[in-house]
Amino acid sequence: MRVLTRQQMLEAERQARAAAGGPASALMERAGRAVAAEIEQWPHARRRRLAVVCGKGQNGGDGFVTARVLARKGVDVDVVLVGRAIDVTGDARAMFDMLTGTTARIAECPDEAAWLVEAPAVLSADAVVDALVGTGLRGPLEGLWARVVDTINQSTGTIVSVDLPSGLLADSVDVTEPAVRAHVTVTFAAPKLPLVLPPAMTRAGRVVVADIGVSAGIIEALPGPRIDVISASDVAPLVTPRRPDSHKGDYGHVLVAAGSRGMSGAAVLAGLGALRSGAGLVTVATPAACQAVVASSRAELMTLALPETGDGGLTAEAGATVLAHGADVIAIGPGLGRAAGTMACVKALCRAAVVPLVVDADALFAFAGGLEGLGGREGRAVVITPHAGEMARLTGRSIEAVRADRLGVAQAVATGHQLHVVLKGHRTIVASPDGRVAINTTGNPGMATAGSGDVLTGMIAAWIGQGVPVDAAVRLAVCLHGLAGDLAAQSRGQVALIAGDIVEALGAAERSLTG
Repeated sequence: MRVLTRQQMLEAERQARAAAGGPASALMERAGRAVAAEIEQWPHARRRRLAVVCGKGQNGGDGFVTARVLARKGVDVDVVLVGRAIDVTGDARAMFDMLTGTTARIAECPDEAAWLVEAPAVLSADAVVDALVGTGLRGPLEGLWARVVDTINQSTGTIVSVDLPSGLLADSVDVTEPAVRAHVTVTFAAPKLPLVLPPAMTRAGRVVVADIGVSAGIIEALPGPRIDVISASDVAPLVTPRRPDSHKGDYGHVLVAAGSRGMSGAAVLAGLGALRSGAGLVTVATPAACQAVVASSRAELMTLALPETGDGGLTAEAGATVLAHGADVIAIGPGLGRAAGTMACVKALCRAAVVPLVVDADALFAFAGGLEGLGGREGRAVVITPHAGEMARLTGRSIEAVRADRLGVAQAVATGHQLHVVLKGHRTIVASPDGRVAINTTGNPGMATAGSGDVLTGMIAAWIGQGVPVDAAVRLAVCLHGLAGDLAAQSRGQVALIAGDIVEALGAAERSLTG
């Protein structure tokens, strides 16, 4: 599902109107009816008292339609217009005029004194429809508008926002107060950025994407930024049935270079993430001192001892040992340590490797302050999987700056260095070298636990090793990782969730895609 900017949405609506050849108000009619349909699904919907708070523009027009539809079905509706009826124009005016023939009570509030009279009806309503202002907002709400939003937020009823919670900007993930705190947002044709990324998404509640007659073809063909929401239905076709005559060599040999003294668990988790994601062969290359621990952890993991120095770091020869093993894809970094020899080994290996690389954790530390030598090149894809702190170290930015613009930072690094970037966190960002960006919606806070990222590293490598195109493999792995975390949380709870639970839930997560 594509996420649209304000300008893209305007263009999509223009094309839809031109293609339909009907009245320009048809999209507004469908939008308002979609909001009404959502409310009608609620238990005892027709016994509720509804307050519809409308602005004078297009968003208000959607609200007028909602009020008309529900009033004609017997719902007790109060319509509060923030402004004067004489100032309502265009399609919204036509919808306002149609509303006057229903049982809905209409009140005009051109100033704060009038609003004080109507505010009790909003505060006590069973449900409040926020149709003040949508994607057309350009700056913070002030004066009467700010007062209205504050009142809506104090309501004891269910708050339903039309297209966007009023106060949010269509092309920003920031929250500029005041902004409505919706329980449900009914948006049209496609989601908008503040509905899918924090912190703005916390104001949207449950998001419903309603069809108002803008075709998928129009949306897909729109020029400009390409931002997608990763969904299970999108990645499910990538998990295909195995041929009856297949063998382990058909599903890739993953080599995981990971672990150090006291950190062998990270190597094991990355290896298990690869195994449970279908890799035919998994070798964990780990310092010689860790080999016995890794080998005894799981019989299915093959191991390769790497030469190490006296301080526990890897020697210069370690990289050559990894490259000579002949794997189809190499994942490097989990628990590897940051000794000087290890960092030199990582840099040399990343420069010389000709197979796809997945670079995570301590391996990213080797490139702190500069990604030179790590970038992708013809015939060799590179995936990096930093969290915000690691991305800050790679780019020389502060953690706060990365968190404030996760999408932009991930996209800039991906396009600037020809990397596939997985910027981990709440709503993980996947950015591709060609500029496309995707937002993952699976996962939960219980996955903020040691080893969770190590599992993901192995998963990404496994799907690449099975021949899935790199960009698709990354999106699939990220989605499945979150799905497995969600399934594990259902049985374990978020507090008790550990990385091993995610590994054990991977099979069920994969079946949920294909079953």
